[in-house]
Amino acid sequence: MKLATIRTGDSSTVIRIDGERAVDLGIADVGELLCDPDWRTRAGADGAEVPLGEVDYAPLIPRPSKVVCVGLNYKNHIEEMGRELPEYPTIFSKWTETLIGARDDIALPPESDEVDWEVELAVVIGKSVRRADEQQAAAAIAGFAVLNDTSMRDWQRRTAMWDQGKNFEHSTPLGPWLVTPDELPGGVRPTLAISCTVNDDVRQSDNTGDLVFDPIDLVRYVSTFITLQPGDVIASGTPGGVGLGMQPPTFLNDGDVVTCEIEHLGSCVNKLVAERP
Repeated sequence: MKLATIRTGDSSTVIRIDGERAVDLGIADVGELLCDPDWRTRAGADGAEVPLGEVDYAPLIPRPSKVVCVGLNYKNHIEEMGRELPEYPTIFSKWTETLIGARDDIALPPESDEVDWEVELAVVIGKSVRRADEQQAAAAIAGFAVLNDTSMRDWQRRTAMWDQGKNFEHSTPLGPWLVTPDELPGGVRPTLAISCTVNDDVRQSDNTGDLVFDPIDLVRYVSTFITLQPGDVIASGTPGGVGLGMQPPTFLNDGDVVTCEIEHLGSCVNKLVAERP
């Protein structure tokens, strides 16, 4: 099943995408849908057809209760950052004001000269879970999407805590749609090609099967210390090839177009637009 949140004038709605056909489910957003324990049945309902070629993607989950992010979770990215393989996941947070749709412009803030790209597999939670075992963690995963953890590296390096470099407003595309595990190779441990291009130049290329901590590991770990709620998002980390790791380091500029793509999950294609304070 493939689900998306799209804008409809001043509001939004969930669509189910069936091949070249899209059906309006009459629910405000995917986050609201996932809060219904019977969301799979509701997602399979019939509804008015929507012209798929004309949709305006909103953030897949506009207001998750939390976006939990994981750093240093692909071996090649850990190496390019000069770090050791971690014993535990490196955790930080994003706030909802960062989230944008899969085709929206990324705001390029005047305060940062080091804006970087980071394609990531987003794990979307479909049921409340705390202290999950492996089976419970697998059952809690509603599906997966694409996320670009756009990072302001100069702000990220200001302190040992990364959050200020990860939370500039209107910087994090999430979408375009959620795909349930039953449609993916590897299911809840998907093995999907993941890549990022900047102006058609390939910067990142890997496979989600190379995650140090896979989606089940992450759900188990995070749910140990906090309840994961329906609609919560775990950004699972980025592969090697980020701008900070290039020689010399290379960052994004006004007008650049970043395409973050994951096999079977679609792509976020976003233009960098200078923000006017």
